Amino acid sequence: MSKRIRRIAAAGLLAAAALWAQGPDNSGPNAQNVKTELSLILDRCPPTLRGVLALDPSLLSNQSYLAPYPALSAYLNAHPEIAHNPSFYIGSPDNQRPDHTTQVMDMWRDAEDGLAVFTGIGLAISLLVWLIRTLVDYRRWSRLAKVQTDVHTKLLDRFSSNDDLLNYVQSPAGAKFLESAPIMLDAAPRSVGAPLGRILWSIQGGVVLIAGGTGLKLVSGSVSVDAAVPINVLGVVAIALGIGFAISAIISFAIARRMGLIEPLQKPQESRANP
Repeated sequence: MSKRIRRIAAAGLLAAAALWAQGPDNSGPNAQNVKTELSLILDRCPPTLRGVLALDPSLLSNQSYLAPYPALSAYLNAHPEIAHNPSFYIGSPDNQRPDHTTQVMDMWRDAEDGLAVFTGIGLAISLLVWLIRTLVDYRRWSRLAKVQTDVHTKLLDRFSSNDDLLNYVQSPAGAKFLESAPIMLDAAPRSVGAPLGRILWSIQGGVVLIAGGTGLKLVSGSVSVDAAVPINVLGVVAIALGIGFAISAIISFAIARRMGLIEPLQKPQESRANP
């Protein structure tokens, strides 16, 4: 009878030792509640405190370090199991949530990366479209030049003697026909000259950039301080680029006007009809 009692006592001691070696049970609802409450308390503390406690769990029992946080210190004293298993209740340094500033910076970094990718794709598509258009225009020009050459050859073959050919070449119509260049692809006259068109484009781009920068500066006043800084920077850059476009357009107009590339506007003559 005594041997059986000793065996039961030894089995109980072994089971208790095994439970003690495993540490506190973190799977129960009580442990989860403690973890949730501790997380709420840490959210009301500075964002870096959670990471510091995860890096150095010994600070959980350092009363002088926890003195500025009385709510956290009182909760840790009421739940000593937190200091026994800090990796479960606080987390390891690798899986700490970033603070608000880090989240904002990561968001803007992702936005800049997306903008860079979008710009690169847009430039690649524009280059591809330009190459395709140039190739198509070259093929059309080559085909039209070949057609015009064939017309010249057939017309010259119709002359029976050199005198007839010489007379045709010396005539105004013949000289103009023989000296004509291949047919132009874009024969429609442009209503605005090239310098003036570029100047107008610069003014339009400058106005758009100034309006966009002003809008960004207005938006920066309605967001958080961390997000307002990059928005404000983008707004200032956009306004500066817009002003630069406008100044360059004014300078280009003055230079083109002085070089005679842009003709001065002529006032319509008033009709003087005799009564």
